[in-house]
Amino acid sequence: MTRLARLRQSLEELFPERHLYVRSGGEMRAFVLSPNKQMGGAAAIAAAALWMGVSTTALFIGAISPSSADQEAARVQAKYERWIADRQARLNSAVAQLNAADGSINGIAMEVEKRHTALALLLTDVKGAPGAAEALAPAINRALAAPNANPLRRVEMVRLSQERLLDAAETFAKGRAQRLRLAFRLAGLSPANYVRESGSLGGPLIEAKDPRALAAILDVDESFAERVQQAAKGLSEVRTLSAAAETLPFSRPTEGTPQTSGFGVRFDPFTGRPAFHSGLDFAGATMTPIQATGPGVVSFTGPRAGYGNAIEIDHGRGLKTRYAHLQSIGVRVGQKVAVGQRIGGMGSTGRSTGTHLHYEVWVNGRPQNPDRFVKAGRYVHENNS
Repeated sequence: MTRLARLRQSLEELFPERHLYVRSGGEMRAFVLSPNKQMGGAAAIAAAALWMGVSTTALFIGAISPSSADQEAARVQAKYERWIADRQARLNSAVAQLNAADGSINGIAMEVEKRHTALALLLTDVKGAPGAAEALAPAINRALAAPNANPLRRVEMVRLSQERLLDAAETFAKGRAQRLRLAFRLAGLSPANYVRESGSLGGPLIEAKDPRALAAILDVDESFAERVQQAAKGLSEVRTLSAAAETLPFSRPTEGTPQTSGFGVRFDPFTGRPAFHSGLDFAGATMTPIQATGPGVVSFTGPRAGYGNAIEIDHGRGLKTRYAHLQSIGVRVGQKVAVGQRIGGMGSTGRSTGTHLHYEVWVNGRPQNPDRFVKAGRYVHENNS
């Protein structure tokens, strides 16, 4: 209340009561301007000035700043100007080539087509990469779809198809290699180990470190040669990882059987106390077929303490799989087996409470979670189909 009183006192001092005398026609009239009237008039004048200032500012900003429609029109115009400049540059390049070749249009077209054919063969000659041929075939076939067309049209079609081919190869290789690397990491394996041990793949194209040398071999510019080399490297990596995945135990040891126990700590069915379970259990009927989860060599068959009748397969690179509690064994030590090959029948031998398969995966002498390998194999097979 004291502050309000002080504020009112200050306003009254600023707007004291004033008397206005107007003389008209010999008569004198007096008008009293109270502090309230003066404050009201001042407020009205301030509001009017503020409104005029805001309106003027808005009009000025609207006049100097472009609207969203103007900005969009400018972007569209710039885009078309870039397209026109690009087309003009291509046309100038084609004209220069025609002049340098003494107007031999058919000769230029044949030379470009031969170069494209060699490039297509070079990129598609990466065997063992699932889906590579299907992914690159449309880009290759479009270039040679009109051999009787106008020579200039043939040149343009081949050049565009070269770009499409490289785009398709780069996209396919990058996507497939990423999925394969993810599958390896899902299984706890390092993809770099398998790529590094693969050796040189792709011949001089992969080994050539100088783009100028590769450009001379392919008779193309350096930037195009670098793209070709990167695409070939990616396809070679896909082939290497795909071939490595086929040697790993990525399959399921049984078909149509439920998993009953997982990897890790669980309550032991005999003691009832927590104990480490080093594999996966699959329940089924007696003599349910047991399959090798990957190609390898049988390294052990017969009874093993706690496991009953067991089979062990060496897959190389420090990987080993074990199949335990078997009713029957259908392979011998030293025998080579393929993925999906029947190696025995399910049983309940050894330390077992019922008919089931106990399946383990070992890497460098340590047990791993087999479920990670099964999921990795499912991921690889889904992306290869």
